[in-house]
Amino acid sequence: MSVLFISDLHLEAERPDITRAFLHFLRSRASQAEALYILGDFFEAWIGDDGMDGFQHSIARALREVADGGTRIYLMHGNRDFLIGKAFCREAGCTLLRDPSVIALNGEKVLLMHGDSLCTLDAGYMKLRRWLRNPVSLFILRNLPLSKRRQLARKLRKESRAQTRMKASEIVDVTPEEVLKVMRQHGVRTLIHGHTHRPAVHELQLDGQRARRIVLGDWDRQGWALQADANGLEQAPFGLDAEPSDH
Repeated sequence: MSVLFISDLHLEAERPDITRAFLHFLRSRASQAEALYILGDFFEAWIGDDGMDGFQHSIARALREVADGGTRIYLMHGNRDFLIGKAFCREAGCTLLRDPSVIALNGEKVLLMHGDSLCTLDAGYMKLRRWLRNPVSLFILRNLPLSKRRQLARKLRKESRAQTRMKASEIVDVTPEEVLKVMRQHGVRTLIHGHTHRPAVHELQLDGQRARRIVLGDWDRQGWALQADANGLEQAPFGLDAEPSDH
């Protein structure tokens, strides 16, 4: 059986094409897989489990249907949806993964991350990330009125888009030295992450050994999924308008 990895769908009601493609992906591929890993930015924004709307509940129900069919589903926080909590995971039948996490895949230890913590040259973002992920800050955010959280989410999204357009491409990409450092810390030679929206396989040298960094694609103009099976690892895109065929 296969194991699937996706990230950066940025699901929102305003993008029904992505939602339709994802629901078909669940029915056609994820339902046949041993496990599905969603490595962050699953939703475009998340203000807290207590603020779930009808759209988000519908996604949870779709995940639960696949989970009840026997597929293990794992979800990792991204920079857009780090407030996803236990209530959503219970409803969706998925397990919340820490970032980073190490799993066994085809007999190899593999490191999974969202990827934003690897972008250490982006000093402004890293400072904001440290503040937002601080337990005290998280407590404050979760206890703000929903209206305030919605307002803050809109503000952060607007600022993030503006700043990303202004920053040099190497600043918003991962820092190569940080990649090697994190892989060395976890004793792995394969890293899978999302966040940068630059799908690729990067061949690396880590302490004299071959290593690789696999970047998952974002779902915007097309969808992306990385599949692990007996033949190895393969990432491929598919159209959002036409229903993607089974892999």
